[in-house]
Amino acid sequence: MLKQRICLVALGILSATQAMAEGQADAKGFVEDSSLKVLLRNAYINRDYKDGNPDKAEWGQGFIGTFSSGFTQGTVGVGVDAFGLYALRLDGGKGRSGAGGIDFFKQGDSGSAADDLAKAGAAVKFRFSNTVLTYGDQMPALPVLNYDNSRLLPESYTGTLITSKEIKGLELNAGHFTAESRKSAEGRDSGGLKSINVLGGSYQFTEQFKGALYASDVEDVLKKQYINLNYVFPLATDQSLTLDFNGYRTELDKSYAQKAKAGGEDNKIWSLAATYAMGPHSFTLAHQRSTGDSNLGYAYGGYQRGQNRVGDGGNTIYLANSYWSDFNAEDERSWQLGYGLDFGAFGVPGLTYNVAYVRGDNITTSTSTGGSEREIFNQFKYVVQSGPAKDLSVKVRSSVLRVSQKSSEYNVGGNELRVFVDYPINVF
Repeated sequence: MLKQRICLVALGILSATQAMAEGQADAKGFVEDSSLKVLLRNAYINRDYKDGNPDKAEWGQGFIGTFSSGFTQGTVGVGVDAFGLYALRLDGGKGRSGAGGIDFFKQGDSGSAADDLAKAGAAVKFRFSNTVLTYGDQMPALPVLNYDNSRLLPESYTGTLITSKEIKGLELNAGHFTAESRKSAEGRDSGGLKSINVLGGSYQFTEQFKGALYASDVEDVLKKQYINLNYVFPLATDQSLTLDFNGYRTELDKSYAQKAKAGGEDNKIWSLAATYAMGPHSFTLAHQRSTGDSNLGYAYGGYQRGQNRVGDGGNTIYLANSYWSDFNAEDERSWQLGYGLDFGAFGVPGLTYNVAYVRGDNITTSTSTGGSEREIFNQFKYVVQSGPAKDLSVKVRSSVLRVSQKSSEYNVGGNELRVFVDYPINVF
């Protein structure tokens, strides 16, 4: 049903388009507007688990190359996007790899992680006015289908995506994808996805207020809806208050719920964050709440719940209290206090710091109620501002997560350290 609606939306978008609006009218040419970028990424994640669980760590060097052509001139422009990915394992062999939350290199049957992995993909794109249709391998970034680029290599999906920006401030998206390439494995169909349909859009109502509505249907797994409302209150020249509301409603497929031993099929989760910014300082207070009868809580991605893969992307969680823990258990309620500092105001441009404390309680599992968890998150990030290493970034983040015994079926506590060094190179 959703697939039929996507087709109708696509036809409506194209039929309503004014010929040669400013998007395609300004096409510079296939070669003239093309770009080639390479990202060198050195990434390390270490998890010191508690309660007798073995520690996990992986370290690797990644090379992420992306090519994006311009569009040919004419009423309908044609172009090509392509990527090439390669990763070399530096640490995390047998015994230390295999944590679903790290997932740099997929383990083989022997239990050892791969020494390296390589893959590539390409997509053809067509532009008419301000509407683009892309078919092939791509990395969608939508609230209900968001590829994971927070590890060594990113995920990718194979399918069709229509993005329309015919009306100022309005973006519409409709897509159908049939394969998922897991971030830690080679091949186009290594993520276990049958198909996913996505539909929705976002609109900038005023300079201060914007909103979004999206829906997705993962074949034989779940249906999901998402809403976002964001309002910025300007208070003074360098002060503002931002209110950000995000919510998901998920209904699991009955057979999937039984296979995953979910207990129920329904989950609703939302978060409301208030951020007060004053010069280089920001202060955040957030509340997040999960309800429903599914003991999976809010289900997304696919590797954090063992083999019960969802397939809608490892970053498909636009919620305030998502750090190492997502605070997304059944019935969980969580509060966050956060602080951010931009050191540019103190003579160190490019250096930022963020800290947050999140506490969740009222957790329900199949064997207990009233569980709790708490996390302290810290992150320093520095981006080189000039010179030969301009735009090179170093990010160091740590989390201290503690989970009560009643919540052990849902999550496991520990200490986590992540170190990422990214160096983007614009070849042309």
